[in-house]
Amino acid sequence: MSTQLQNYIAGQWVAGSGKQAELLDASTGELVATTSSGGLDFGAMLTYARTVGGPPLRKMTFPERGRMLKALALYLMERKDKYYQISYKTGATKADSWVDIEGGIGNLFANASLRRTLGNMPFYVDGEAIKTSKQGTFIGHHIMVPKEGVAVHINAFNFPIWGMLEKVAVNWMAGVPAVVKPATVTSYLTEAMVKDIVASGIVPEGAIQLIVGSANGLLDHVMSQDVVTFTGSASTGRMLKRHDRIIDESVPFNMEADSLNAIVLGPDAVPGTEEYELFIKEVGKEMTLKCGQRCTGARRILVPANVLEDVQIAIGKRLGSTVIGDPRTEGVRMGALAGAAQRDEVKRALAELLKGSQVVYGDPDSVIVTGADAAKGAFMSPILLLNPDPWKNQVSHNVEAFGPVSTLMPYSTLDDAVALTNLGKGSLVATIATHNDAYAQQFVWGAASHHGRMLVLNRDMAKENTGHGSPLATLVHGGPGRAGGGEEMGGKRGVLHYLQRTAIQGSPTTITALTQQYQQGARYRISEKHPFRLHFEELNIGDTLLSEKHLVTLQNIEDFAALSGDRFYAHMDANSLEGTPFTGRVAHGYFILSRAAGLFVDPPKGPVLLNYGIEECRFLKPVYPGSTIQVKFTCREKLDQEKRPKTEDSPKGSDVARGIVKWLVDVVDETGETVALATILTMVKKLNQE
Repeated sequence: MSTQLQNYIAGQWVAGSGKQAELLDASTGELVATTSSGGLDFGAMLTYARTVGGPPLRKMTFPERGRMLKALALYLMERKDKYYQISYKTGATKADSWVDIEGGIGNLFANASLRRTLGNMPFYVDGEAIKTSKQGTFIGHHIMVPKEGVAVHINAFNFPIWGMLEKVAVNWMAGVPAVVKPATVTSYLTEAMVKDIVASGIVPEGAIQLIVGSANGLLDHVMSQDVVTFTGSASTGRMLKRHDRIIDESVPFNMEADSLNAIVLGPDAVPGTEEYELFIKEVGKEMTLKCGQRCTGARRILVPANVLEDVQIAIGKRLGSTVIGDPRTEGVRMGALAGAAQRDEVKRALAELLKGSQVVYGDPDSVIVTGADAAKGAFMSPILLLNPDPWKNQVSHNVEAFGPVSTLMPYSTLDDAVALTNLGKGSLVATIATHNDAYAQQFVWGAASHHGRMLVLNRDMAKENTGHGSPLATLVHGGPGRAGGGEEMGGKRGVLHYLQRTAIQGSPTTITALTQQYQQGARYRISEKHPFRLHFEELNIGDTLLSEKHLVTLQNIEDFAALSGDRFYAHMDANSLEGTPFTGRVAHGYFILSRAAGLFVDPPKGPVLLNYGIEECRFLKPVYPGSTIQVKFTCREKLDQEKRPKTEDSPKGSDVARGIVKWLVDVVDETGETVALATILTMVKKLNQE
């Protein structure tokens, strides 16, 4: 029995009015659900996101947002089995669904981990301070604050879960709410997950809203603080990008369009090599996974002309072993396209491609299926085309069939392969299979300007590589030209798309107050207690210890050289200093830093649990015997940490509530000039152990 899908708008689940679109099981043709967005007030929807969803997200710190994403990921992972059952109706096999469901949830986990790198505030402090005056009393910096709008995500095609989660994970981490418009044809799977997200109560109300029907008119209501992202065909993306409201309000528009991605067999990857076998396997996977309905799918297959026939036969054998049918049937490895309309669109594009190519495997009009009726489902055979002259027949570089269709073409030299690859006018990804790093270098350096991501496939990484078609949350996803010119995900880079970068100017003391990061030259407070005697909550930015002084001696240099083994001539041989910056034997930089630690460390056991590392260290002025050094040791930044939960691998979890403190170590000589500067990190226990 079919159901009418509901839109989630302004805190309510609402069925759209008017004509209902019928959504069919891609394998059986049976009615799954009906849907409509008729009668929805899109303007009110966006206003609700801005006024209800935005404020609580913006108030949260990055650690709090990260913990929210992690909690949601765990919640959804517990419910993944039901998503798989629904996903089969979209024509996806279990392997296809794994990419969509667990790959999507994985984006939440990956972005949650960014909480450790983005600071402890609701905003991001970007880069280092910039000295803008001679005496250093006037400096500049940059902060990036959450936009006060809404992220509007329009997914014009497949991956009903991954397509949503890979985007909302990023905008939520930035502190921005979202309105999600998935592809209507498979929106029943998106609806199932959004219902669980809402029911969980983990994200604030208004942080997510859902449109399961047409979104015509949605962009009429976007404003300058909003961000619009689009995934789908280049033609649809260009139409949306030209919308008057996008232009008039200067709304950021991130477009990730389907592109003519290429996979190249390197000149060294001849039959019998591991790279050749990896290449054939990758091509077969790319043509059949998700029935070829992936924006990153390998549409163009470039191989050296002398192995063209071998490759054609090998790919044909690989495709011939693929069992096609209802994904719920045991043994099926390739399911159906998302719907009959999608299959018809693929065939229209295929007809264009056949003007410059010929079919060498598969039948566009016939397919043998298992566990289903080919006439009722949206099934299609994998189609391998051959374009014998890709310079003359350039339709292969201009037309994409968004399904299990790829074109095999020869190249003469690797430079030829680079040029042919770049004829795609911009793509999301290109791969080369080679074990020759010189070939890899030649290809990547030659083609990187035309691709958003490049994969070098070889035996060294074969067991762990994620494949040509798999964007990763920690790497940029997008591409130039035909691929849309956008950029999303990419770890911290993706989050920054939803933040406004603003330059701030003032005194070091004022910039310290604004960034909550101590700036060199700012006023500081001498601690009554040694800072190592203070718990995490008791420490304040600017708390400072002025250490005792130490007279550097020649014996210090001799002793450190003996202990460390560092007998560099500048430290040990006064007769070798001609033509150097030094006027005499100079103290080791690492001695200065080590002695500085001896000056600022408080030895007895206290709240400091351990030294966590050094982020930066610079030696700015030579220190000679007879100089005196002193340390100004200042609390620079505080980063909260949560207790690790108990797991099978860590049955005790983390018993101690703690945070990370960054300290500015400013070592000065008797003239007051800085001779060494470093930032060290310590793990500091909290008073509150709840």
